[in-house]
Amino acid sequence: MSLETAQQQVSASRGRLPLGVYLLAFSLFAMGSAEFLLAGVLPAVADDLQITLSSAGALISAFAIGVVIGGPPFAIMTLRWPRRTTLVTTQALFAASVAIGLLTDSYAVLLVTRFICGLAYAGYWAVAAVAAISLVTPDRTARASGVVVSGLSLAMIAGGPAGALLSYFTGWRGGFWGVVVLTAAGALLILLAMPRTSAATEPSVRRELRTMRRPQLWVVYAATILSTAAYMISFNYLAPVLTDITGIPGLWVPAILALFGVGAFIGLSIGGRISDRRPALALMIGAVGIMACSVLLALLAPHAIAVIPLVLFLGIAGFVLNPAIYGRVFTIASGAPTLAGATTVSAFQLGISLVPAFAGAALSTGAGITSVTWIGAALAAAIVPTILLDQAISRRRPHKSPSSG
Repeated sequence: MSLETAQQQVSASRGRLPLGVYLLAFSLFAMGSAEFLLAGVLPAVADDLQITLSSAGALISAFAIGVVIGGPPFAIMTLRWPRRTTLVTTQALFAASVAIGLLTDSYAVLLVTRFICGLAYAGYWAVAAVAAISLVTPDRTARASGVVVSGLSLAMIAGGPAGALLSYFTGWRGGFWGVVVLTAAGALLILLAMPRTSAATEPSVRRELRTMRRPQLWVVYAATILSTAAYMISFNYLAPVLTDITGIPGLWVPAILALFGVGAFIGLSIGGRISDRRPALALMIGAVGIMACSVLLALLAPHAIAVIPLVLFLGIAGFVLNPAIYGRVFTIASGAPTLAGATTVSAFQLGISLVPAFAGAALSTGAGITSVTWIGAALAAAIVPTILLDQAISRRRPHKSPSSG
């Protein structure tokens, strides 16, 4: 019996997930904190490097581009590596890139290191999701994926704000040095505690590429892009809604926005437990929930007593479907999940990257700020046909593993 199988059986008998799943989530928390931290220190970065605020904002875009375009090629490049080796390598590359960026005053070098961080982050996230499901029994794959992704919601709730607070006292680099330390600690813990995977258990490049030709997989990716854009467009513009329409003092805005992260954590927990048995239900609950919250935010924006709980519910609805998305991807690509997982990460990031374009199209016409929440509702409504199409394909052509031809 292999170490992985033994860990699966022991954890299943005790009704909990293996320690390795939580270590993977911790490392995603550490790395993800860097993504949310930069937005909080952007003016300080611009002042220190003597660049414009828009140029500093390009550092966020460089990271996002690295995630979108880098994940799948990185997954192919490391496909034959043992998963533990890939996880530790991506963490080391991430930590080294952050450190190099902190040791330079060159904007160009910092831009390049942010792009490399995006590559490493995407590579880690994709392999972490695959590694998590390899540690559990098949009936708990969505729950394990949900726990790993919860590291990202914790980064949103605590990692980014805590890093920004540290940077307030130490300079903008201080928070990022904290990220380096946490990432290095996560890599060490994974190296010591994660089970070794032999080369024989790693998938083949040909099988991975063949799996990517399945239309059903791209239906799920469409749902991923739409859902991410749907909740993020409302979240990204909540601050001006709260101050300009709801009339909430700016001092309280960060605390209210943190409710979204709390909701995300709750949604991942709920979605992880539903998705293993009824993924379509979790997807539909999320889509309808995002649509309802977006519409209510637009209609009830002047009323703080309604808007504040809606921020929490938007986080729940937005993230309740994330474990189901991973569950569907790993079911469709069960025999070749690494490249499919990497493309899922890219789809999430692409959804986030499309938000400024969607919002800009509305706001440039002179529409009010609540128009973005209506766009969120429309995007959420567009998720429903993708869910129904996924179900229809599954009924018409039951899933076969890649190895079956």
